[in-house]
Amino acid sequence: MSTPQKVVVIGQGYVGLPVAMRAVDAGFTVVGLDIDERRVRALSNGESFVEDISGAELSSALESGRYTPTTSYDDASGFDIAVISVPTPLRESLPDLTFIEEAGRSLSTHLEAGATVILESTTYPGTTEELLVPILEAGSGLRAGDDFYVGYSPERIDPGNQKWNLQTTPKVVSGIDSGSLQHVQAFFDKIVDRTVPVSGTREAELTKLLENTFRHVNIALVNELAVFANQLGVDVWESIDAAATKPFGFMKFTPGPGVGGHCLPVDPSYLSWQVRRELGKSFRFVELANDVNEHMPSYVVERTIDLLNTYKKAVNGSKILIVGLSYKKNTGDVREAPSTRIIELLTQLGAEVSAADPHVSEHQWPTGAVRVDLNHDGIDAFDLAIVVTDHDEFDAQVLTNSTTPVLDTRNALRGENITRL
Repeated sequence: MSTPQKVVVIGQGYVGLPVAMRAVDAGFTVVGLDIDERRVRALSNGESFVEDISGAELSSALESGRYTPTTSYDDASGFDIAVISVPTPLRESLPDLTFIEEAGRSLSTHLEAGATVILESTTYPGTTEELLVPILEAGSGLRAGDDFYVGYSPERIDPGNQKWNLQTTPKVVSGIDSGSLQHVQAFFDKIVDRTVPVSGTREAELTKLLENTFRHVNIALVNELAVFANQLGVDVWESIDAAATKPFGFMKFTPGPGVGGHCLPVDPSYLSWQVRRELGKSFRFVELANDVNEHMPSYVVERTIDLLNTYKKAVNGSKILIVGLSYKKNTGDVREAPSTRIIELLTQLGAEVSAADPHVSEHQWPTGAVRVDLNHDGIDAFDLAIVVTDHDEFDAQVLTNSTTPVLDTRNALRGENITRL
């Protein structure tokens, strides 16, 4: 019986942890690397913070002896395949590839001939070949394409999606050469139902940015439409639902309090930055979408002020409840969540802000908001409630049966006290 291949997954977050678990299921020996000691301790105790990975699934992987969470790159020695799934945030509107660089340098000292390194982190076209490959070659003394293989495969994780998960979602794969593509595809063929090979890493990197830029631009369209429709006295939600009955030429997008997560607020800006850096031109669609979506939290606050005024109340001193903090329904992911900006703006105006969200842990809880539960006993104490994220766990009747006015940014509620975005 052959020894299972050793897979190292760098980054054990919303992307890396599902990859690690699927690799264990597929029979690989997996090392889950993460620089967050608190996260690694939790994983070692079978505590999952990713909704898509249950505690039972994590415990099973640990009990198999083929999954080891760690903060030490020494545990990566002798790896056959490494998957880099680290964050790529924006810092002052500029791409920050520090985590990729650090992962590449740390991994390179353990890189041996015949191994495969796959980058999954979202980034601009050219990162794999221009940034990662030189780092790996410098640290290992080996040559990419000749001694080891390198590829790029963009993540397509949609937290909380019960139908399209890592295994069922087609996986785009690429390599710096034909040999690298073969190795990258061979690995993912074992853990996903379908792989989609493309000719090079730049094409794969652009694929990810295209997917999210498409969503970003279309969400910006309906967000701006919602603002104008309200001013015109038109029910934008009804119009969107009506348009969605068209069986061709239309895809439904809905307004909201702003965009969050890594994909929409960040990924399109990588593409815009690259176009400006390489071509000296502005990607006008992306920049306009950024402007619209970034101002949606401010628009929510404007609507809050207007709604309170109808009850002859000022924001200053009002008790306001934020219902749902995460950027996405039924998850605890607060990365770039619009709720954070809404809380900040309301606090600056003198509001007393509380928030309810059963998915968001204490260490991710935003400053400026007191944690409360959404229940019948406490709701009437607030001057206004704002539905930012409509988790399934929330009892809608708590809001709809209350005398407290509600601003619903998700079109989730109906009632005399409900005002929709």
